[in-house]
Amino acid sequence: MTLEFSPKRIIVTGGAGFIGSNFVHWVVQNEPDVQVTVLDKLTYAGNRANLEGIPEDRLTFVEGDICDAVLVDSLFADADAVVHFAAESHNDNSIADPSSFVRTNVEGTYTLLEAARKNGVRFHHVSTDEVYGDLALDDPTRFTEETPYHPSSPYSSTKAASDLLVRAWHRTYGLPITISNCSNNYGPRQHVEKFIPRQITNILSGLRPKLYGDGLNVRDWIHVDDHSSAVWTILTKGRLGETYLIGANGEKSNLEVLREILVAMGKEPDDFDWVKDRPGHDRRYAIDATKLMTELGWAPEHTDFVTGLHDVIGWYRDNEPWWRVDKTEIEANYAKAEH
Repeated sequence: MTLEFSPKRIIVTGGAGFIGSNFVHWVVQNEPDVQVTVLDKLTYAGNRANLEGIPEDRLTFVEGDICDAVLVDSLFADADAVVHFAAESHNDNSIADPSSFVRTNVEGTYTLLEAARKNGVRFHHVSTDEVYGDLALDDPTRFTEETPYHPSSPYSSTKAASDLLVRAWHRTYGLPITISNCSNNYGPRQHVEKFIPRQITNILSGLRPKLYGDGLNVRDWIHVDDHSSAVWTILTKGRLGETYLIGANGEKSNLEVLREILVAMGKEPDDFDWVKDRPGHDRRYAIDATKLMTELGWAPEHTDFVTGLHDVIGWYRDNEPWWRVDKTEIEANYAKAEH
């Protein structure tokens, strides 16, 4: 039985991005004895404003690249654990140009692993259910920790590669690691290129939402705060060398989600435009989180998707200056791809 791990100084890579920044807020609010250092390159998907409101005495922010071995090593010399969120993560971008995905997701993870090995730092690696490929719409099964990897895109392939590196550093070098693969997150501070915030901000901008293909692609949605609590549970209670899947039984088709957004915002449920499908678009993701729930006692709190969606719509309505600066460019990029 693994003794509970109680880190006091953690590094969060990608901590100015959507999921990473929400995790930092969650830790600061729920773990008063923990000091957080955020390492973030501040690419287009990272935003220093995502960390506003966190007390200065709890947070150190470092702008830098996870591929910078000298910088990473200096930070790891004074840390108990790293929670590795940093990644290039947008499928469309990976299809257009995979190079940054290989560099950040593979080379960056390698750089972090070597620094963790040198400095004796506990390593939690945050991954995605997309490494497993997809399931048929009529398939009753869900992904488990034993599901073989079958990635479909350059993005998911590089995440699969990073997962395997983390496992190898545990097996070969004895590095204390855990891995989590999570389903699709939703919540505040998500970049407007992503599905839910794109639809919400389109409506707020007077634009008709867009839907890929036939809209029947299924995603397993989880509130970002539930993801955060699950990651902390795995970091502090998980068995070393183990992978845990994080999900909240939130399967919904893209069409269902879009119609719920439209109705919640006072629009007709069919007030959107169909666009051509994304190349290699996975049909269905579904997570079986039994291992996490039974072994570590975790459970999601945000189980009412519609309520959560209303809260997220309210956040984007109240924080237009946060997303408006990126909206025009993002929609121009989508228009070029006829999406």
